[in-house]
Amino acid sequence: MENRILNSSEPLVMGILNITPDSFYDGGKYTTEKEWMQKAEEIVKEGGHIIDLGAISTRPGAKEISEKEEKERLQPALRSIRKEFPDTSISVDTYRSNIAQMAVNEGADIINDISGGSMDDNMLNTISKLKVPYIITHIKGSPQNMQRNPDYDDVIEDIATFFRDRIFQLNELGFDDIILDPGFGFGKSISHNYRILRKLRAFRIMGYPVLAGLSRKSMINRVLNVGPEDALNGTTILNTIALNNGASILRVHDVKEAIEAIALVSLVSNA
Repeated sequence: MENRILNSSEPLVMGILNITPDSFYDGGKYTTEKEWMQKAEEIVKEGGHIIDLGAISTRPGAKEISEKEEKERLQPALRSIRKEFPDTSISVDTYRSNIAQMAVNEGADIINDISGGSMDDNMLNTISKLKVPYIITHIKGSPQNMQRNPDYDDVIEDIATFFRDRIFQLNELGFDDIILDPGFGFGKSISHNYRILRKLRAFRIMGYPVLAGLSRKSMINRVLNVGPEDALNGTTILNTIALNNGASILRVHDVKEAIEAIALVSLVSNA
């Protein structure tokens, strides 16, 4: 799993599967085994390379839940999806080291941490021992306060500095299976988000794959004056720009459309 993810010559699609009641777009849709298994099957059938399983909402202003509740939501879904889809990579979206440990024990292939280790002091040390790819996401603040007037000296350089610090810490622990996510919407204004998208390739110079998580976010909705349910067209446009600017992985709610975007961008690039 690891080599296929980190060394793929073509961009990959990560399909979002939130088993939460309160995520900003799909909250409450996949809270029973039948529902989450149907969504997992859809991701796989549409060509998704990775299922990203989340049991705690990290939308702006989301209420934090206990580690116990996160585990109770996540564990049964992870077990059933792992059993049914043994050849599909599974990512677990968590910022807690104990949940990361449990998830890998249950068969998760990747840990996707929206805090890049900033919300659990033991996360980086845990990851270095788990030996699975780790997605470092940049965030400013926490989901509860990150969108309260976020400010940067230079958003690109500030994110790059954050990444360099985390990479150094992980390298010192003997770990190098890293994916970088600049964290669209995680403590950024609309202008910050679009500057990051324009300069996305700046993060590729570090030598690690870059993930773009743009799907149906407010940086689309607020500009186009639509709700998340009407933001698929905007998502596809921004995913296309992200691919042209160096994205290696697209994290999306809509796998089919992302796969199509990759196919067409690839044809243009190789024409």
